[in-house]
Amino acid sequence: MGTYSFLRIFLWSYMFHVIHMMPSQKRTNKHSHSERITGLSENGGKTLHRTKRGWMWNQFFLLEEYTGPDTQYVGKLHTDQDKGDGNLKYILTGDGAGSLFIIDENTGDIHAAKKLDREEKSLYVLRAKAIDRKTGRQVEPESEFIIKIHDINDNEPKFTKDMYTASIPEMSGVGTSVIQVTATDADDANYGNSAKVVYSILQGQPYFSVDPETGVIKTALPDMSRENREQYQVVIQAKDMGGQMGGLSGTTTVNITLTDVNDNPPRFPQSTYQFSSRESAPPGTPLGRIKANDPDVGENAETEYSISNGDGSDMFDIITDKDTQEGIITVKKHLDFENKMLYTLRVEATNTHPDPRFLQLGPFKDTALVKISVEDIDEPPVFSRSWYLIEVDEDAKEGNIIGQVSAQDPDITKNAIKYSVDRHTDLDRIFNIYSGNGSLFISKPLDREENPWHNITVIATEINNPKQSSQIPVFIRILDINDHAPEFAKYYETFVCENAKAGQLIQTVSAVDKDEPPRGHKFFFELVPEFAVHPNFSIVDNKDNTAGIMTRRNGYSRSKMSTYLLPIIIFDNDYPIQSSTGTLTIRVCACDSRGNMQSCSAEALLLPAGLSTGALVAVLLCIIVLLLVVLFSALKRQRKKEPLIMSKDDVRDNIVTYNDEGGGEEDTQAFDIGTLRNPEAREESKMRRDVIPETIFQIRRTAPLWENIDVQDFIHRRLKENDLDPAAPPYDSLATYAYEGNDSIANSLSSLESLTMEGNQDYDYLSDWGPRFKKLADMYGGEDSD
Repeated sequence: MGTYSFLRIFLWSYMFHVIHMMPSQKRTNKHSHSERITGLSENGGKTLHRTKRGWMWNQFFLLEEYTGPDTQYVGKLHTDQDKGDGNLKYILTGDGAGSLFIIDENTGDIHAAKKLDREEKSLYVLRAKAIDRKTGRQVEPESEFIIKIHDINDNEPKFTKDMYTASIPEMSGVGTSVIQVTATDADDANYGNSAKVVYSILQGQPYFSVDPETGVIKTALPDMSRENREQYQVVIQAKDMGGQMGGLSGTTTVNITLTDVNDNPPRFPQSTYQFSSRESAPPGTPLGRIKANDPDVGENAETEYSISNGDGSDMFDIITDKDTQEGIITVKKHLDFENKMLYTLRVEATNTHPDPRFLQLGPFKDTALVKISVEDIDEPPVFSRSWYLIEVDEDAKEGNIIGQVSAQDPDITKNAIKYSVDRHTDLDRIFNIYSGNGSLFISKPLDREENPWHNITVIATEINNPKQSSQIPVFIRILDINDHAPEFAKYYETFVCENAKAGQLIQTVSAVDKDEPPRGHKFFFELVPEFAVHPNFSIVDNKDNTAGIMTRRNGYSRSKMSTYLLPIIIFDNDYPIQSSTGTLTIRVCACDSRGNMQSCSAEALLLPAGLSTGALVAVLLCIIVLLLVVLFSALKRQRKKEPLIMSKDDVRDNIVTYNDEGGGEEDTQAFDIGTLRNPEAREESKMRRDVIPETIFQIRRTAPLWENIDVQDFIHRRLKENDLDPAAPPYDSLATYAYEGNDSIANSLSSLESLTMEGNQDYDYLSDWGPRFKKLADMYGGEDSD
């Protein structure tokens, strides 16, 4: 192992006290000669030499913020191997090497090239080595050392904020904390007093003080009032070096606001207020405003107003305006100058949020006197009532006085009044009024059933001042009198089954009356005297304003009598008694075994059982006539073809007759043309009427039954069919249509059928047929008649 010499570094400082301030444990023996240690090595016993250093060199101090004309000398690197011949080269590496710290590679001198700031970087770690220029080998191992920047007082204290804002309630006690301010110093707090800060107050005395060590600002005066002064500006200074002379300082501003507390009661600026009001002012009309001043703010100044007493406490009211904290005097009731002209009120203003801490200062309320005078105006007439109700019978005569209204002038002058009816409310001019005394009378007849109520308006006007008028509603009720007779409640469609039994209810009738008796309607029903003993029906009064129609015999026949007329008298129970006669039409109908109606017409009676004898005869006659026409036409077709009409003068009649006997004198159903059937003309292959057809007469199809058609229209259609029929003969022909019609409601008057009937024939119904059958009724209707 070869022998190496250690690098010896000498630090030449320009400050002697820096050397003496180095820690004692870092100092070494100051012998100038070196120790030599000899021993065997692995390379054959070569001797290793170690040179002992004169002092600890691995930490040095350098003053910050050097402002001298030359660069600041740091120290010198030197090794025992340096013979001074320039064969060695010193190299410096590490923090700031080459930029902040520059080394002379020949001499090993180190200088600071720039001004250093401990607050930016407080120490630098560097490495030094010595190299042989010729061989490039290190003659010493690389060694590390530290340069520490020594602090000077070059930074003033700085507050965390340029301006502080704080608040504290007014009336706070002495020593109440307001806010804490804080200042910091960038200097080294571990070296000297450069970073030791002391606080003091430059502005804000004697109201506030500051703790010199903590920076806490406190109140210095008692009972500071916001109402006297609300804003304070306090300037605080922070000084380093413990506040000694020569220390650096910084300042900040603290804006302190005193917040409000409710320490002031409301106070009225004057003891008496004067207001006036017109007597016509409606309730709710504002008359004026009053305000109790309170130097507090916010909810501490909120005030509630009330009327504590006074002779006008029931006529006026006061409300609080929450936005302006004013009391608004308003009218509570209608005023009357003639009744009272002056009112006095005592108004009280009270804080709504008192502070218990300041109640000892006195009551937090105040009172004031308010006087209100009433002004007189010309008022319109006033009626004695707000409305009138008058009742009058509907049979009252024209000109009768039905009631009276009254009004008077409320003013002291008591002007005369005239009355009139607003014609917009009485367009028919049914009522009128005497202008002098307000008496109402009738001008036209009344009808309760047409209009039971009349609502009119009466106007009262001052004669001396027509602009002053007022109006009042008058409700006139028309009282009912019994001037209408009762009548059937509706039209009744009554029927009786042919198989009905005696004593069977076939209809219940009721009545209505336009009148309205005070005790309600009560109706009575009975047959007219001529029908009091009716052989077919009777009536039973149910005592509940209804009556039942009952059958009086077994069985009814539509063929003999299809409709019965039953006159009924209806009485009311009011005075004077009114009555009317209503006729009930009862039809005889076919019913099933359960009494359900099936059919009531005469045609329906014939169709189920087949055609009647007359209808059958009519049909047979039509068939015979048609057969004769067909036969006659067939014989003519066999003749030689030649024109049937030889000249213009040879025109032959074509006669078609239609005979119909019709029904009896009360046959209202005319002809039943449904029983007639006639071949319908063929529309196809119509031929000339003046030439005999070559073909044999063809049988035409039977026409459908003509239903619900007028007889005249039916006959015209048949004529048209014969005229347009190409197969009909052009010479005289006869087409006969005979139809007798339905039976008369009188049925047969012959006595031939009397032998087939059991017992004596009942002819009482002849009296129902009218005056034309009176003779027969007299002959057969009597019990002793033959």
